[in-house]
Amino acid sequence: MSNVRPDPIFVADAKGIDFLNSIATPVDVPVEWLGSGDDLLRWLKQADLVPSNILNGFRSSAMPGELDGVAAQARSLREWFRGFVDTHKGKPLKPSALQQLHPLNRILERDESFGQIVVGDEESNASSALKWIERRRWRSPESLLLPIAREIARVICDEDFSLLRACEGHACTLMFVDRTKSHRRRWCSMAVCGNRAKQAALRERLR
Repeated sequence: MSNVRPDPIFVADAKGIDFLNSIATPVDVPVEWLGSGDDLLRWLKQADLVPSNILNGFRSSAMPGELDGVAAQARSLREWFRGFVDTHKGKPLKPSALQQLHPLNRILERDESFGQIVVGDEESNASSALKWIERRRWRSPESLLLPIAREIARVICDEDFSLLRACEGHACTLMFVDRTKSHRRRWCSMAVCGNRAKQAALRERLR
């Protein structure tokens, strides 16, 4: 795999699918963004899933190798989810899919999230000066898996699996949710794979 990595790619329009894209071949060389504990912390920050102060706290307090172990769990969770998506994409989920979700539910049941009422933003046009926010008790580095599991659950419960797509770009392995009105999105990005396809088609015509 490449030693010089680009920034993580967030093109899926669903963070649970962006998690699948945390290993991908956007051009020709596979890139792994969760190869170590530090990698996991960076990806969670760029995905905006965990507050920076929580990430910094775990970076300084975790035992040697502990975060690497959590990153390995994240990679295992990712490949489990990839298998689930590969099995069900292209058609709406059926109730029988619940039988396959035991590994995910086991992670979700560890969650210690709670809600609080706090002062809202002064610039908002809300009718109340107060607002509801969700918070979480971060008991151990393994709790870093919880926001990822929550995003996977959102994909499973809220997304139409018939609209999950794999980019049609040559060698590209990125996936996305097709939210276009026509449901004919073909590329992870028109600026990258879409443009390459246009250039390849032009070269073919010139021949």
